[in-house]
Amino acid sequence: MANTAAQKDIVKKSEISGFILERTAKRMKQHFQQSLAAAAAGITIDQWVVLQELDKQNGLSQLEIAKATFKDAPTITRIIDLLCQKELTQRVIDDQDRRRFKIQLTPKGYKRIAELMPVIKDARQKAWGGLPDKDIDHLVKTLNIVFNNLSSEDTK
Repeated sequence: MANTAAQKDIVKKSEISGFILERTAKRMKQHFQQSLAAAAAGITIDQWVVLQELDKQNGLSQLEIAKATFKDAPTITRIIDLLCQKELTQRVIDDQDRRRFKIQLTPKGYKRIAELMPVIKDARQKAWGGLPDKDIDHLVKTLNIVFNNLSSEDTK
């Protein structure tokens, strides 16, 4: 009997926490998008995520970018097309496999990242403001556990 009650309690908590995670993720994305729009950045938050990933490791393939950003291939293709039109990235033929492209930041792309980093830092500060470092560390640890619990299912 107690086991059934405990299971119901876990289900209830997981429903609530799932809703809170979804709600918070949407609010954060809206906040970051509004911050970029207010700065006349000319890019979306999804485009920023790709630029940021390329800033960490320039010259990734579209598939590598998709995996790193947890976006599907058609979405990444559209984002990269737009970033190339804005001359922030470019497709360069892969020396190892001429059928593939590597996506690289252009000088204009690096400049845009540098210009927008203060905007992003301010948006992050507002989102995380008031939280002690230990709480942020605990949140990150907890979310990584949930993520890893679900990631192992995806590889089965």
